[in-house]
Amino acid sequence: MSKEDIEILIIEDEEDLLELIEYHLSKEGYSTTGFFSTDSVEQFIEEESPSLMIVDRNLPGVEGSDFVEYLRDIGYDIPVIFLTAKDREDDLVRGFKSGGDDYMTKPFSHKELLLRVNALLKRTGVDDTKKIKFRDIALDLTTREISIDGEIVNLTQLEFHLLHTFVKSPNIVLDRDYLRDEVWGDSSEKFHDKTINVAINRLKKKIDPEATKNYFLPVWGVGYKLN
Repeated sequence: MSKEDIEILIIEDEEDLLELIEYHLSKEGYSTTGFFSTDSVEQFIEEESPSLMIVDRNLPGVEGSDFVEYLRDIGYDIPVIFLTAKDREDDLVRGFKSGGDDYMTKPFSHKELLLRVNALLKRTGVDDTKKIKFRDIALDLTTREISIDGEIVNLTQLEFHLLHTFVKSPNIVLDRDYLRDEVWGDSSEKFHDKTINVAINRLKKKIDPEATKNYFLPVWGVGYKLN
């Protein structure tokens, strides 16, 4: 996963500071989305699956650590860095107990923030370009192994490449021409209209034999989306 594929969510009610954090993270190569409050954040997390959150403790309407604790309670385990003016020992304890993974007090060094972001992403495996995950699918690009919910599944080279192509672009409709060029490449001259349908059906039977997970969503007349 390249840095531009890593989405970092920032919740900070000071507009100038939010813009500055986004600037430095974007300059480092990360994708960022900022919020001034926790409104709509849960919906964003559900739809976009960010890799890391930077959360101010002093937010309008809710204490940042309370919000993170709520997210933990409903099952989200996104790594969190608290960024706050609260610097007492009991504030720090509260931050970690609520589910925070790291804690920085204001004022802070943006270079240090970037180092902490990089370290936390590395520690949680998000920036490991040799492994990528989506839902319960895990691909190891070094061993070319795939596991579903921890269980190894045997795929052909083409099936692995096809699944890898989708996992790199989850929740995005991939059209047939793109899939043909990306997966079949030079052999695309032998490509038939039903080739993608057949390949995806075979892949689905291997990674979802009970047909209960609905990984692939067909988009009629266009292609498929990993859902």
